Amino acid sequence: MSFYRDEFTARSAAVRVRFGAGVRKAVAEEIEALGARRALILTTPQQAALADDFAALCGRAAVGRFTGAAMHTPVDISEQATAVARDLGADVLVSVGGGSTTGLGKAIALRTDLPQIVVPTTYAGSEATGILGQTENGVKTTLTSPKVQPEVILYDAELVTSLPVGMTVTSALNAMAHAAEGLYARDRSPLSSLMAVEGLRAFRDSLPQVAARPYDVSARGQTLYGAWLCGTVLGQVGMALHHKLCHTLGGSFDLPHAETHAVILPHALAFNAVAVPDLLAPVTDLFGHGDPGLGLWHFARDAGAPLALRDLGLKEADLDRAADLASANPYWNPRPVTRDGIRGLLQAAWAGDRPAT
Repeated sequence: MSFYRDEFTARSAAVRVRFGAGVRKAVAEEIEALGARRALILTTPQQAALADDFAALCGRAAVGRFTGAAMHTPVDISEQATAVARDLGADVLVSVGGGSTTGLGKAIALRTDLPQIVVPTTYAGSEATGILGQTENGVKTTLTSPKVQPEVILYDAELVTSLPVGMTVTSALNAMAHAAEGLYARDRSPLSSLMAVEGLRAFRDSLPQVAARPYDVSARGQTLYGAWLCGTVLGQVGMALHHKLCHTLGGSFDLPHAETHAVILPHALAFNAVAVPDLLAPVTDLFGHGDPGLGLWHFARDAGAPLALRDLGLKEADLDRAADLASANPYWNPRPVTRDGIRGLLQAAWAGDRPAT
């Protein structure tokens, strides 16, 4: 199918992107290319050992480490990390990890305008965008700014070979959500749609291979290729209902980010397919089952992804409040968002039911 539109605007950020097994070892070279000399290395507490590894790779340029990155980018942690960056006189940030670490680097860059080198260890895709989500007082908000767009991304397949298969699956579905919603974004372009379909195809083909052979560097490289494509789509177009629901559930109920995306995506696509079946036809073509939501639900189930919000810790008693929050100030969406419609969607997602078609 053709994605041509009579009128469109395409956006593309100036980002240096490198792929390759072992490319992380070029981090010192990238620091020098940016004209920087004092790197602050960022990770989560769970990945603190990686901070040591990257300190060695950065050599004399490594001036400090902050290993407190947390899910949903809490503002108080961002303020602490920014103070560390300023105290050290850092002139570049090296963010090693998934969405939590990338988010922290962006939050520091927002406050300091420091350049960022991101080395992803998951498939979140945030590294390819100028979007930052932050959480304060139980509410997650997002902003878009060129100040938070990373300057360099190093996609090293060797770094993701040890990512557990379960986390691989949920992180992949998180990335796939960016591409799927990009297909019906009101500001979509032929470029963003082509990248969305190619990103979804890359994950469809490579994720089963990774599940069967987690240490297959070639298959892992293809998943990173999918992550970059899907993340780039996220950076070019606006998101809709799916992302609003996930931001609500993550920011207000502290549900895990990638797992929430994995559960919600089939239901959000089924909800919107009623309004834009033609725009979601590529998803149906890729995943089958005659409906984009149902096709992705089967793909997620077969991959071993979580299917129910109740398994992530959400209580059924919380569904009414979640519906209220998600339907208040909704993102633009191709199908009108009503409180009752969202409540029904959340009920099915909470129970782990097949999405309504």
